[in-house]
Amino acid sequence: MAGQNKYGFETTGSQLVQELAPHIRGKVILTTGVSPNSLGAEFVRAIAVAGPALLILAGRDLAKVRQTADAVAAARPDVRTRLLRLDLASLAAVRAAAAELNAWADVPAIDVLVNNAGIMALHRYETTADGFERQFGTNHLGHFLFTNLIIDKLLAAPAPRVVSVSSAGHRLSSIRWGDLDFHGGENYNKWHAYGQSKTANMLLAISLAEKLGHKGLRAFSVHPGAIGGTNLGPHLDWDGGEFASFQALDRALGNEEGWHTGFQFKNIDQGIATYVSAAFHPSLEDHNGDYLLDSHIADPWVDPVKPWATSPVEAERLWKLSEKLVGQEFQY
Repeated sequence: MAGQNKYGFETTGSQLVQELAPHIRGKVILTTGVSPNSLGAEFVRAIAVAGPALLILAGRDLAKVRQTADAVAAARPDVRTRLLRLDLASLAAVRAAAAELNAWADVPAIDVLVNNAGIMALHRYETTADGFERQFGTNHLGHFLFTNLIIDKLLAAPAPRVVSVSSAGHRLSSIRWGDLDFHGGENYNKWHAYGQSKTANMLLAISLAEKLGHKGLRAFSVHPGAIGGTNLGPHLDWDGGEFASFQALDRALGNEEGWHTGFQFKNIDQGIATYVSAAFHPSLEDHNGDYLLDSHIADPWVDPVKPWATSPVEAERLWKLSEKLVGQEFQY
């Protein structure tokens, strides 16, 4: 990993795009969750500079997705974009989006899928259209189903990658095997729910690497860092007691972070750096399934990585459960 040793907290996505431009140029890249003022939108705007062949922009609100497409066109009118409506909180909508994408004959292959869309720490217990706790259903199950339904497009690429956006927040909960939905919300905790969904993102990368690595697929999960000023979690009032409750949970769980005095925030360009690294850096070829932060492979002896999110046993168990929940098996 010598090629990544020079990266750290301050590394920016713009810096990495410049360095990795030859690995971006000519690629077809699909990113979910690209509404304005999001990490997904900043990621596609940044990589457009390197001249990808096509940016597929997927999101629930096509009007917002179109704003990001327009921003790309203004900066790089030579880069093609295509919009896809994708509502991850509905399995029927996910299937419809995948069917639409699979019917695009002029897009035979997708080089990189970045599963970026997500929601964070909803104050009240909510469910998806299919009755799943909303954070788990949106952040994990929607992406699980979508990824598997378009897998042939990915495997048609010469060196496909799937990047799942997780978080250091995975430390807040393992998969709650006996109470996935908080007993219908009776014992709901927004941070446990968020942590469970982020653990699931990491486990999905491990499963994809295990099941499809022999077919050339590389899968990674990433922690972008604490990012100020995006549209993720605008309902969270960090100055009004939110941090204290977060800190109390960390302390109750025995996490070292519970004794930190606050978050060390990155700007949005720093926030997308690990996306760019996971999606394109050639040094990751032999690290299939790994979790990245600060643009390099996380070291479990140094970095805050929980064993429940790196276990192949947990990953396989979640894969089987996810198949059951979405009502479809994927045999690889």
